[in-house]
Parts: sequence; structure tokens; C-alpha cells
Amino acid sequence: MVERTQISLTARQARELRRLARARGTSMAALIREAVDRTYGGADEEARWRRALDAVGGFRSDRSDVSERHDDALADAFDR
Repeated sequence: MVERTQISLTARQARELRRLARARGTSMAALIREAVDRTYGGADEEARWRRALDAVGGFRSDRSDVSERHDDALADAFDR
């Protein structure tokens, strides 16, 4: 269920929101709801945390020091 509300946007915000909605094939209202959920949390916040935590430990590396030297590991990956 959605609750109807009214908001005021600057001309630039409205123009950019219309452009983005057309590009994504969705409505301005859907983009605003998505932004509100992303910024302030939504009903699916718990599901997002579960997905993020499920990824922990799911990857392997030939390095044993990644947790301590993660910046070096990232730089090495980009150098390849």
C-alpha cells in the first residue's frame, strides 16, 4: 500500500528526476520511494543486512594477510 503525499522539488531536481525515470523506465514516485528507503531504511533493511552478512567468508584468496593489508591487496588487484 502506498500513501499519497506531495513534495516540492527545485526545477533542476524535477528535471533530473524525470530524465532518470525515463532512462530507467520507471516513475518519479518509484525513484523517490527508492531514495527514501536507501537513505532512511525501509522494510527490507533486514533482508539487505542478511544478504551482506551471507557474503562474509564466501571468498577465498591466496593471501593470508588480506584483513591486515587490505589496501595493498586492493592496489595489487588494480595493478593487474
